[in-house]
Amino acid sequence: MGGLFVTFEGGEGSGKTTQLRLLANRLRALPEEVIETRDPGGTPIGKEIRTLLLSRDSTPMEEATELFLYEASRAQLVREVISPALARVAVVLCDRFTDSTVAYQGFGRGLDLTLIQRLNQLATDGLTPNLTILLDLDPGVGLARCMRSSSGEAASRDRIEAEPVHFHRRVREGYLELARQEPERIRPIDAALSVAEIETAVWDEFDRLRRSQFTVHG
Repeated sequence: MGGLFVTFEGGEGSGKTTQLRLLANRLRALPEEVIETRDPGGTPIGKEIRTLLLSRDSTPMEEATELFLYEASRAQLVREVISPALARVAVVLCDRFTDSTVAYQGFGRGLDLTLIQRLNQLATDGLTPNLTILLDLDPGVGLARCMRSSSGEAASRDRIEAEPVHFHRRVREGYLELARQEPERIRPIDAALSVAEIETAVWDEFDRLRRSQFTVHG
């Protein structure tokens, strides 16, 4: 095993970060070298960009500015963290990647999908995840979870969480459309299930990927 790139996608409050960490812990027990990272973020430059992107003080932000900032953070992350880790056959688990930009900036903001795909290609050198776990959840439920985790204070939500619910519904539709287009790579899981049920489903998907890699390379 190793040299696998798995991303976790989904709307706000879908539990991506929790499930990524659960899978990482399970893999380290095997043991495997596992790299946990996130997009945007994951590098010193990326962390600065992430702060800028999510800060409520960055409102208003031009849609093109937002798009280019996400791609800039991603370009740094791929070259500094993800590609070197894959080269030494580590398992890389990333909280969001290119599908987020298609869903949020493409379907959510209405920016040109062809342009986004071209920028994603440039930022990643064509790198595509081996598996994408899509934690699908009704946006109303997800945003309510975010409110509970932020002590119910709307002012504590980040700039993206604070977008109106119809924006988040468009994002969800974008994710589901991507899953329809790439059913082998993008595997939806009902994020309304319990944490333990989702963890089992995530492991099943990862194990399916691992077995397919053994078949190809065995």
